[in-house]
Amino acid sequence: MGLFDAIDVAGSGLAAERLRMDVTAGNLANAQTTKGANGQPYRRREVVLQEAQPGGFGAALASAGAAQAAGGVQVSGIVEDTAPPRLVYDPGNPDANAQGYVAMPNVNPVTEMVDLISASRSYEADVTAMQSAKTLFSKTLELLK
Repeated sequence: MGLFDAIDVAGSGLAAERLRMDVTAGNLANAQTTKGANGQPYRRREVVLQEAQPGGFGAALASAGAAQAAGGVQVSGIVEDTAPPRLVYDPGNPDANAQGYVAMPNVNPVTEMVDLISASRSYEADVTAMQSAKTLFSKTLELLK
């Protein structure tokens, strides 16, 4: 593990969790959007994360058996939830069908808030890890003086 691998891993986590918070905020903002550009109700989006594959000399050295290279995390994509839309009886709504039901987005605000809190806590943990690595590096430099 290299000197700056801890910062690289924490940095990749920061970027991934920021994107999770952005997508969750978008879901909350569109929780009542009954008609999008495609004419359908908004569909909940989720961020898919995967282990980052380290590259470069560190990865080659790790594959030779010297050490395990740190990979961090990377976003592999943003996917739409396939759950059907909720049907709400509201005959006065202009988007209501012939029976008076409106197709609402498949967004549950409680679930979104839990996801937002989870992403926020993970972001805080990555910041703490980065600060710890910074402290470790500065203490190491003090010892070398």
